[in-house]
Amino acid sequence: MTLVSIIVPVLNEEATINSAVSRLCRDFPDCELIVVDGGSTDATAELAAPHATVITSERGRAKQMNEGARHASGDILWFIHADTAIDPEALGQIRTALADPAVTGGGLTLRFDRRTPALNYLAWTSNARARRLHHIFGDQAMFIRRTVFDALGGFPDLAIMEDLEMSRRLHRRGRLCLLPAASTASARRLVAHGTWRMIAFMQYLKLLYFAGAEPEAIRARYTAGPRLFPNRPPRAARGSCT
Repeated sequence: MTLVSIIVPVLNEEATINSAVSRLCRDFPDCELIVVDGGSTDATAELAAPHATVITSERGRAKQMNEGARHASGDILWFIHADTAIDPEALGQIRTALADPAVTGGGLTLRFDRRTPALNYLAWTSNARARRLHHIFGDQAMFIRRTVFDALGGFPDLAIMEDLEMSRRLHRRGRLCLLPAASTASARRLVAHGTWRMIAFMQYLKLLYFAGAEPEAIRARYTAGPRLFPNRPPRAARGSCT
């Protein structure tokens, strides 16, 4: 049977890592499980160690996933976020899809861990985008054929959008599949900032990327959050009435 290596990049995931790796061990016991810590300052690495091979890496999702792949033994590399729950049926579907040599990789059908009109819309459009434009993002649990991954030199070393760029490169090499098994992502950041606002904000960031903006500048804008004028001081600091 083809060996699948699950690679989980983490940074300060103390609250979620134990349940995440325990669930992966339970549902996919014949997979190699590698957790790549990007310098956590909490107990993430210690909590993961009883369940997975834990390695350390420079911070940055692309760097961490590439380092995990470097240590992996599998012919299939499967990249899963710590705050994402995966349908157990996904593994069989991945192996079936990659039995076709024309398939280079793919992802799972996105869902969120809560349901609202905005979140349902975002999941629907994300899955439609993956089917029609072949753009697969990290919260869809991207899987990649190892030989193709190595031929491409791994994920591009970008501060952000490394998953988007990798899916574009994979599609140039062959077919990408969106599988019916669900990847259920956490909606915590979306809800905290307002889902509709975040949907518009993420489209704006993608437009910046396609327009040629520096990924480090896009990452800084993402970190600042979906504020209209992220570098302006608060109203009180400008001497305005409140």
